[in-house]
Amino acid sequence: MATRSGSADLPLHGGRVPAWLAGRMARLGAVIAEAIVRTYGRDEFLRRLAHPFWFQSFGAVMGMDWHSSGITTSVIGALKRGLAPLEGELGLHVCGGRGRHSRKTPDELLGLGERVGFDAAALVRASRLVAKVDSAAVQDGFELYLHGFIVADDGRWVVVQQGMNGAKRQARRYHWLSEGLTSFVEEPHAAIEGPSRGEIVNLTDRRATASREGQLALLRDLGPDRLVREAAAIEAAPAPVLPLLPHLVMPARHEVQAGDVMLRRLHGALAAAADRAPADFAELLLTPGVGARTVRSLAMVAEVVHGAPCRFADPARFSLAHGGKDGHPFPVPLAVYDRTIAVLKAAVENARLGNDERLAAIRRLDEQARVLERSTSGPSFDAFVAAERAQSPAYGGQTVGGPAPVGTAAAGKPGRT
Repeated sequence: MATRSGSADLPLHGGRVPAWLAGRMARLGAVIAEAIVRTYGRDEFLRRLAHPFWFQSFGAVMGMDWHSSGITTSVIGALKRGLAPLEGELGLHVCGGRGRHSRKTPDELLGLGERVGFDAAALVRASRLVAKVDSAAVQDGFELYLHGFIVADDGRWVVVQQGMNGAKRQARRYHWLSEGLTSFVEEPHAAIEGPSRGEIVNLTDRRATASREGQLALLRDLGPDRLVREAAAIEAAPAPVLPLLPHLVMPARHEVQAGDVMLRRLHGALAAAADRAPADFAELLLTPGVGARTVRSLAMVAEVVHGAPCRFADPARFSLAHGGKDGHPFPVPLAVYDRTIAVLKAAVENARLGNDERLAAIRRLDEQARVLERSTSGPSFDAFVAAERAQSPAYGGQTVGGPAPVGTAAAGKPGRT
């Protein structure tokens, strides 16, 4: 039986991802997905997508606003674009999306069924049921506006969908995973991510089995008129309080603060890049222009590929790899971003040819970071961010407002990053 794994507050943000970031997100998202599939298999990638903390970290490492509901839309869109050319090779397909794209999910699944050979009708039914459960059976005040259905050639799938509460300027993301699912109406979610709304009507809870059966019996035995009178009689009765799930609170503020980041893990990544990478990970440095700054980003990307679920409790930390399009914690360093993609792409391409050394080197980078975090130290969070902001113009820093301005604190010339 699939179970909920947590929830989180997500501030509701509008707008679009700028073209300079959207294309890079598609390329980085696809190469991270391929690295996971080649290392751990398709089922593991689906499990990652069903984990709300990993999903938020995945979006943060790609340069999206670390705290925002926009991560959901942008990640689904990036995967849909980035994985499309690899569908035949990886056996993964992304359907649906935001608004009108979500309504195309059934047609996309039916088309895939004809090409791939799985039971598309059953998947269309699953898609409609999960949307109905989250919009009708879980009455939590959020109206669905995004539905992403990711399916493998063998018919296994994950659904990521999101609802909004416009009055509260908040969003809630829901995760579904087909693995282990035995019922669509009894605790089917892999996770629900969103703000606590106090008491909600959740007819999918296993404790609501008697309620579901009782509602049907009442409708059959009493009829609608008698039900109205009965409802009026008990309207004032207090509802039972369901226990709150652990949840990750995403603040409305854009800036990343020291308390949002597990500093020892950041220090481990910095130490692995600065102290060990030149000696132990020479293969990572073969791409022209790649230096320690790119390896530092690679250490964080490597954790997204290889990290255990407990490693993603602080999604803000992953924004320190490539910044954020809103300028927080610093502008997106395009030169570093492009070289990160180049190194990962080269590693994956070599793996396709049977040479796994570069992918293995990236895995060792993650392993070394985890070892070093136990004993190493490093700069304070504020000092680290200040240094990144100072170097931002040299790294091609970019935000939705334009290039990072060159100030008196900006030092260094473009070179190996």
